[in-house]
Amino acid sequence: MSSAPAKTDLVTVNIDGQEIAVPKGTNMIEAARQLGIDIPHYCYHPKLSVAGNCRMCLIEMGLPAVDPATKAPIIDPATGGPRINWMPRPQIGCGTNAMPGLHIRTNSPLVKDCREGVMEFLLINHPLDCPICDQAGECKLQEQATGYGRGYSRFVEQKNVKPKRTVLGPRVILDDERCILCSRCIRFCKEVAQDDVLGFIDRGSYSTLTCYPGRKLENNYSLNTVDICPVGALTSTDFRFKMRVWFLKQTDSIDTESSVGANTVVWSREGVIYRITPRRNDEVNDTWMADSGRVLYKQVQADDRLKRITVNGAEQTFDGALNAAAGLFKAGSVAVVGSGRSSVEEQFLTKKLAAALNAPVVLVSRVGEGDGLLISADRNPNVRGALVTGLIERLPEPKLAALAADIDAGKIKTVVTLGEDLTAAGLTAAQLAKISVVYLGTHKNATSDAAKVVIPTLTVFEKSGSFVNQQFRLQKFAKAVPGLAGATDDLVALAQLVAAAGGEKVAPDLTSVWTALAAAVPALGGITPAKIPAAGRLLDAAPFAHLPFCEGETLHFKPAAAAATA
Repeated sequence: MSSAPAKTDLVTVNIDGQEIAVPKGTNMIEAARQLGIDIPHYCYHPKLSVAGNCRMCLIEMGLPAVDPATKAPIIDPATGGPRINWMPRPQIGCGTNAMPGLHIRTNSPLVKDCREGVMEFLLINHPLDCPICDQAGECKLQEQATGYGRGYSRFVEQKNVKPKRTVLGPRVILDDERCILCSRCIRFCKEVAQDDVLGFIDRGSYSTLTCYPGRKLENNYSLNTVDICPVGALTSTDFRFKMRVWFLKQTDSIDTESSVGANTVVWSREGVIYRITPRRNDEVNDTWMADSGRVLYKQVQADDRLKRITVNGAEQTFDGALNAAAGLFKAGSVAVVGSGRSSVEEQFLTKKLAAALNAPVVLVSRVGEGDGLLISADRNPNVRGALVTGLIERLPEPKLAALAADIDAGKIKTVVTLGEDLTAAGLTAAQLAKISVVYLGTHKNATSDAAKVVIPTLTVFEKSGSFVNQQFRLQKFAKAVPGLAGATDDLVALAQLVAAAGGEKVAPDLTSVWTALAAAVPALGGITPAKIPAAGRLLDAAPFAHLPFCEGETLHFKPAAAAATA
C-alpha cells in the first residue's frame, strides 16, 4: 500500500472561507470532506480513476490575481488579502486538485442552480419505482434528489423506457432504466478486476450499459459493481428483493476464504444473514471483496450442519461428551490437529490443550492459486495466528503424512481435531478405524461420521474473535447472529476439554482469554479486543521472516487510486 504523503507536500486551499492544508493533488471532494462539507457526486469513487461525466460535483473555482506585468499578487483593499479571480463557469470537484492559493465555493447560488439542473436531467427518464427498488434506503440518487434537487419536475413528456432484468452475469442483474451512466462499474472491471467486459452502447437518452459481444460479467469480483452502483441499476441475484436494508443489522467481520483477511460487513435480521458486503480498509482490501466470500454465510443454515452432541453415535449431553473425551485422554497417545480457520483465541486454548495432553500439534494446510487481488494462495485465514500464539513453529504440511505414519506405528491412539476432516487431509478410512477421534466442528464429514465424540461448534458468524492475516495484521470480527441450537461456543468447548485433560483452567470468554494471551505471548502483550483498531493492528513479523510461505502469498493488489496516477 502507498505510504502517506510527507508533510512538505501539503498545500493550503480555501473551501467556503475555511482554510485547510491537504496533500498536493488531493481533489476537492476529498478536501471538502475533511472539513465536513459534502460535495455531492455520482461518478467519482476514491478508488477509481476520475471520469468527470456526471457533473454533480460542480463547484466555483478561483485563484489569486496577479499583475500581468510584475506577476506580483494583487491585494483586495476590502479584505487586505489577495484578490481572488473567480472563473466564470463552474468546474468539477473530482477533477480539481489542490494547488497553492486555490479557492472554491461549494454552496453558492451558481453551484446550487447547477446541481438542481443536473438532478433534473438525471431524473428525466428515471422510473418512479423507489418503493420496489433494492437500492431504497442506500440510494445516492434518492438522497441527493432530496438534498440538492428542485423538488419538482418540469418534464411532461413520456419517459424513455429501457430494458429491465437484463442478466449481465451469473450474480448481477441490470435494471437499465435506473442507470445514470456514471461508469463506475465499467472502470472497476477495467482497472481493478482487470476484466474489461462492460461498456455503453447507443447515444443520448438511449445509452445502455451492456457486456461486450460474447462476454459476461462473471469474474470473481463482479458484485463489487453492485456495491458501488449509486442507484438501483445493478442488483445482486442472491440479495435481489430479499430484504429492506433499513431492517438489517450490520456487524463487522472478516472474509475467511484466504489469508488476505478482507474486511466485511455482515447484514442480518432476527438471526438470519441476508448478505455480506466489503468494509473499507485501505491497508488490506480498499473497498472490495471477492464474490466467493459473499456466500460463506450460507454455511450457517447448511443442511450438513452438526446440531447435536454425540458419543459413539448416540446423542449425549455436553458433560457426557466431556467425560467420554476425558476417558480417551487418560489412555494417553493423543495428537491434536489444529486449524488455520480457528481464531487466535481458539488457537491459544488449543495450545493449552496440547500441553495438558503432552500431545504433538499439527495444522492442516490449504493451498490454492492466488488471484493477485484479494484471494491469496494460503486458503486458511489464520495460519499466522497459530505461529504468533506458538501453537505451531513451522508451516503446516499439505498432508498429514507424519500423523498417518504414527497411527500406523501404533504411537497415536486418540486424535482431537478442530473442525478438520482428517480424510481430506490424507488419512485413510483404515487409519481412522485404528484411532478414537474427538471432533469439534460445524459441519458433517467423513471424520465426524467416524468420531467417537462429536461436539458441534459455531461458525465465524456466530462468535467473536480475531485473525492474523498475511501481513501479520491482527484483525477482529464480531458475532453477527446467535449460535445454532445444539452448538457450543468453541472457547467453551476448548476450555472444558483443557480442564478435562488436567490443564490450567481459563474462563471461556474473550476478556479472560486475552488476559492470559497477553501474559503468555510477548507479541500480544498489552493488547485487548477493545484495543484492536477497526483497521487492525500490525504485529512484528520479523521472527517468522525465515519461513517459506506458499508461493503467490504476497498480496499483489494495487489500489486503483494509485494505479490511476501511476
